[in-house]
Amino acid sequence: MKQEDKPVNIVPAERLSLVQEYYFSRKLKEVARLNAEGRDIISLAIGSPDMPPSEETIETLCQVARRHDAHGYQPTMGTPELRQAMASFYKRWYGVTLEPATEILPLIGSKEGILHVTLAFVNPGDGVLVPNPGYPTYTSLSKILGARIVNYNLREDNAWQPDFDELEQMDLEGVKLMWTNYPNMPTGGDARMETYERLVDFARRKGIVVVNDNPYSFILNQNPKSLLQVEGAKECCIEFNSMSKSHNMPGWRVGLCATNATFISWILKVKSNIDSGTFRGIQLAAAQAYANDDEWHQEYNRVVYTRRRAIAEDIMRTLKCTFDPRQVGMFLWGKIPDKYDDVEQLTERVLHKARVFITPGFIFGSNGKRYIRISLCAKEEKMKEALERIQNTL
Repeated sequence: MKQEDKPVNIVPAERLSLVQEYYFSRKLKEVARLNAEGRDIISLAIGSPDMPPSEETIETLCQVARRHDAHGYQPTMGTPELRQAMASFYKRWYGVTLEPATEILPLIGSKEGILHVTLAFVNPGDGVLVPNPGYPTYTSLSKILGARIVNYNLREDNAWQPDFDELEQMDLEGVKLMWTNYPNMPTGGDARMETYERLVDFARRKGIVVVNDNPYSFILNQNPKSLLQVEGAKECCIEFNSMSKSHNMPGWRVGLCATNATFISWILKVKSNIDSGTFRGIQLAAAQAYANDDEWHQEYNRVVYTRRRAIAEDIMRTLKCTFDPRQVGMFLWGKIPDKYDDVEQLTERVLHKARVFITPGFIFGSNGKRYIRISLCAKEEKMKEALERIQNTL
């Protein structure tokens, strides 16, 4: 007997209604369509370094990949070689001492760390302090996991630092976690020891774990800083760091989480139930990359980006946007002219008229709705061409 065909009624989990597809995931589809039509869009939107890692890093990966004994499962905690290299990196650049075996956890990028830390510390319904403007994943992952978003303001007139007077007056009942990100993305606000010291004091008094996301401290910055430089920070704070920006390794997905041994054990309990260790070749190559000499960092993280930054500043001036020249990091953040009703009036015009893709600041929160962000992750000749297109068409 033939069964009558009936529509299958399958619906997604309710949590999907809380988030949208990531802005760049959606917008890049449009850019791909425009390119397929022959429009030749220049992208100055995404912070994906376009330069290679050091030669020694690549050679180590190749050597390990040829070994017959290198392709099995690896420890979730990471290889001893990688953890030691991470500890040495923190000691060398920040003067921070970390115990490799217990105070460091390698990550498959910081994005993974946001998930694991939230699962380890936050119950559904608990509050999470998220900067506005800020990295969208702090908000989206918190929503997916059932946390309550509590935004705190970052403003240009305060150099994009937290307003601690405002924080003290907020209702922080049930807040378990606070996300910070210095040097700041998207605004380029630099890390300040005064801010770090106040964050540690705030964490202690409020019983809130502060997590500082720190992937940009080497880009256009002669004085890298870490939250863990503050005395006692490890007792109540966590820091992420990433090789994506500082070592030109975004696709390798190598980052780290540094904090006290107890916190690491909690986060590892989550991580070990979700993923397995990264390929051994990547771990040992990453360990090699952490040994890059000062000249490598000077060339890639300062000299190259300095030249690109000058072009980005010319683009901002052409668009009549204002910006703080003291910004650090691999983006330039600027305020749009008053004549535009909203930021997409400008960014969509630049995309479709000049064929240049730049990022509207509203995707980072309501405090970014009058700003644009230009990425420095494009070759100088492409950035110059983008400038010429904008000058000629707008």
